[in-house]
Amino acid sequence: MNRMRHTVLSMAGIVAPVLFAVLASADFTNLPDRIEPIKIGSRLELFVDHHLIDQLKGDAELKLHRPVPRDVVLVTGEPWEGNTCAYYTIFQDGDVYRMYYRGSHYDEKTHKSAHREVTCYAESKDGVHWTKPKLNLFEFNGSKQNNIVWDGIGTHCFTPFRDDNPNCGPQTRYKAIARGQPRGKRGLYTFGSPDGIHWAPINDEPVITEGAFDSQNLAFWDPHVKLYREYHRTFHEGVRAIMTSTSDDYQHWTKPVLLEHPGAPREHLYTNAIRPYERAPHVLIGFPTRYLPNEESRVEPTFMTSRDGRTFHRWPEALIPEDAPKDRSGNRSNYMTWGLVKLPGDEDQYSVYATEAYYTGSDSRVRRFTFRIDGFVSVRASKDGGELLTKPVEFDGKELKINFATARAGMLRIELQDANGDPIEGFNFNDCPPIRGDAVEHTVAWKRGTDLSRLAGTPIRLRVRIESGDLYSFSFRP
Repeated sequence: MNRMRHTVLSMAGIVAPVLFAVLASADFTNLPDRIEPIKIGSRLELFVDHHLIDQLKGDAELKLHRPVPRDVVLVTGEPWEGNTCAYYTIFQDGDVYRMYYRGSHYDEKTHKSAHREVTCYAESKDGVHWTKPKLNLFEFNGSKQNNIVWDGIGTHCFTPFRDDNPNCGPQTRYKAIARGQPRGKRGLYTFGSPDGIHWAPINDEPVITEGAFDSQNLAFWDPHVKLYREYHRTFHEGVRAIMTSTSDDYQHWTKPVLLEHPGAPREHLYTNAIRPYERAPHVLIGFPTRYLPNEESRVEPTFMTSRDGRTFHRWPEALIPEDAPKDRSGNRSNYMTWGLVKLPGDEDQYSVYATEAYYTGSDSRVRRFTFRIDGFVSVRASKDGGELLTKPVEFDGKELKINFATARAGMLRIELQDANGDPIEGFNFNDCPPIRGDAVEHTVAWKRGTDLSRLAGTPIRLRVRIESGDLYSFSFRP
């Protein structure tokens, strides 16, 4: 694949030959005398927040990237589906991609629901072409020839996942969480399945009762902390918000606490779509829906990240704008699904999905979008050039790998420094040939080669000069 097609750089021109000399004379200042190094080992690190960044200089900035609109993959035109289908879950399960969603329809004449809410199922071999199997499980209008996978407590927002906890038993390899109020007992209920098709409640009581729950509440196994996490909607001081709790057995949960968003404005957040990023599972990413009640209940997905599961850095821009590409400006017509998948033969991209055309007509749609791998946020600089200086890190490994892209006239250079900010002999800017092009995993070389094993386990800083380019992620590999 030509990765340059997926990199949008509005930067051009010839860089003045004195630029590097000017930047080199403008050293970073006010470095602390002592800062505890961040132990990153050989894990992948993304620039989705300021966790590893000490300073940005010149024209360098953190840049949020929007996914590229692709094709419509699902239309909800069956009698048990309709124009208010919502709360989609998509994940890969071996050679199959699974999709779960609410089937519901709003009658524009009566202003009422046209039929009961059910949970529907679709599957795909490639993530693009989806089929709706006739499951013969639940009756609708006298027939079981439909793709209804669950019809009971929780169909408003039934949200499954594959449980990758190594201690999970086969009868509940697939789990789900959903709101319910049987016998007046309101809260979140849990469900289990051996195959992702045949579902049953795990218990008769709600496992979480504090919250509002009128949204896509979700849960998953977090391999980094080896706990289950759940995220659900609530109200806080009159604003829609998100709460979270954890569990070691999926049945007994800690008391829910509100998410924190330092520096972000108070805004209504509806769905959350939080998950571990599989290439760097110590980082949680989320696509929360910002709800705009003063704009005719318009919604738009945003992006946020966390390293502890509770404190999230939230980006202010809309991730998918209402014109990307159409039918997203209406009431609740622009939700991200809970899903991030690689498709066969497309290893350098992730596919995500979002809804459109809600509340009107006979159906609604799901459209696919694509991100460059690790391509949510980058450190970017224009032709004027800029620099990144990381905090001290300790790594394990032998070579430095970077995910980057430059314009034709652009370049990167990388210098390794000690914790005090002094260049390490043999690894300064003059020893690093210009890095140009577009690569997901490029091995950085200096004049003496690529071997960094003698620096492993000692605090170092990365100083990166960027001209007309983006740096997305880096790691140290054996």
